[in-house]
Amino acid sequence: MNDILKEIKSAVKQNRVVVAVSGGPDSMCLLYLVKKVSSKVIVAHVNHNLRKESEKEEKMVQDFCNKNNLIFETTKIESYIGNIENYARKKRYEFFEKIIKKYDAKYLLTAHHGDDLTETVLMRLIKGLDLEKLVSFKEKTKRDNYILYRPLISKTKEEILSYCKDNKIPYKIDETNSQDTYTRNRIRKYILPYLKEENSQIHQNFLKFSKSLDELEEYVEKDVKKKKKEIYKDNKIDTDKFKQLNSLLKKKIVYSILKDSYKEKISLIKEKNVNDIIKILESKKPNQMIDLPLNKKLIKAYTEAYIQNKSDNKTFNYTLKDEIKLRTNHIIKVVDSSEDTSNNTLRINSKEISLPLHIRNRKNGDKIEVKGLNGSKKVKDILIDEKIPKEKRNNLPIVTDDRGIIIWIPGIKKSKFDVSNSKNYDIIIRYF
Repeated sequence: MNDILKEIKSAVKQNRVVVAVSGGPDSMCLLYLVKKVSSKVIVAHVNHNLRKESEKEEKMVQDFCNKNNLIFETTKIESYIGNIENYARKKRYEFFEKIIKKYDAKYLLTAHHGDDLTETVLMRLIKGLDLEKLVSFKEKTKRDNYILYRPLISKTKEEILSYCKDNKIPYKIDETNSQDTYTRNRIRKYILPYLKEENSQIHQNFLKFSKSLDELEEYVEKDVKKKKKEIYKDNKIDTDKFKQLNSLLKKKIVYSILKDSYKEKISLIKEKNVNDIIKILESKKPNQMIDLPLNKKLIKAYTEAYIQNKSDNKTFNYTLKDEIKLRTNHIIKVVDSSEDTSNNTLRINSKEISLPLHIRNRKNGDKIEVKGLNGSKKVKDILIDEKIPKEKRNNLPIVTDDRGIIIWIPGIKKSKFDVSNSKNYDIIIRYF
C-alpha cells in the first residue's frame, strides 16, 4: 500500500479531508492509510440502523478515532422512504456534504476499490444501460465545493484484507454482504471469482475499460454542449436543427435538457421517456404532447418544443381597472397615450361597449368580429392561422366587455371596436 500512501499524500497535501468510514475492512484500511499522511482528518460515520450490529460498528469507529485523536462525526438514519439503498445513499452524501461544509474540507475520501468497480460495471451491463451510464466511478470526481477521491480503486478486496491483517487494523464484517438478496452480492459471490480465475488482475482491466469510457464520454460531452447551444435557446428546442443530429447526439441532448429540468430528480427519467421524446421531435405532426414524470410534459408546437408543468394551464378571469399582470409575465395596462397602432394597442370608445372590461382564457366556440372583416371569425381559426402553438392557446388573454363580447386578442387581432387615431376614443389599452 506504499503506492497508495504516496498518492494520498500528494493529492490531499495540507487540506482538511473527510473520510467516510462504515467500520468495514475497506473504510478502516483507508482511514489507517490517511491518518499516516495527514493530520487534518475528519471521520464521518453513518449508522444505517438496519442491523443490531450497527451500534457496535459505530462504537468501534469512535473508539479508533478517540485512540488516534481523530475528529469523529456521526449520524443515524432513523427511518427509510422508498428504495432502501437509494435512500441510504442520498442520506449518506447529505451528511458527508454537511460535514465537508462544517470543517471547510476540500476532499471526501471513500473506500471504493477495484472489486467494487468491477461489480458496478457488470451490474450496469446486466441492466443494459446506455454508454454514459456504463461509466463507473472515477478515482477523482470534482463536485461543487469538494473533490470526491477514491484512493483504493486500484486495489482488490484481498489486498485490503491482507493489509488489515498485517497491520492489525480493527474492522467489522457486514454479514448481509454475503446474502443473495442483492444483485451486487450475487456478482461478488458467483461471477467475480470465475473472472479472477481467468485473470487475477481483472479489476485493472475493468479500471482501464472504465477510464476509456470516461475519456470517450468527455469527448462526446464537448460536442453535446456545442450542439445543445445551437438547438436549445430560451428553454426551447429547435426541432428542425434537432432532426439533423445523429442518433447519439439526439439521445444525449434530450437527456441533458431533461437534466436541466429535473436536476437531482433525473433518476426518474427512463430510456423510454427519452426515446418517446425523440419520436415526437422527429415527427412531421405540428402539435404534439407527451406526459413526463413529476407532472411535467413535453410540448411540440410546429418547429419548437419545450417542457412545462401540467399545472401551468389554469383558467383565469380578471377585471381590468388599471393594470393586470398575467402568468406569462405579460402586462395589460390602461395608458394615457400611445403612438402604437399595432395589435399590441387597442383604442375604444366606452359608449360603444359595456364596462368593465374582463380578461380571460379562450373558450370553445369563441368568435370575434375582426376589424376590417365583414362578419365574425372563430378565435380557434385565427390562432391556427397565426401558428400559435396549441399548448399556448389556452394561456392567451382574451379581452371582453361586460356583456362577454370579445373586443381584442392582445398582440394578435383587434375587433371592430378598435378606433383609429383620427376618431373619438377615451380608453387606450396596451399589451406589453
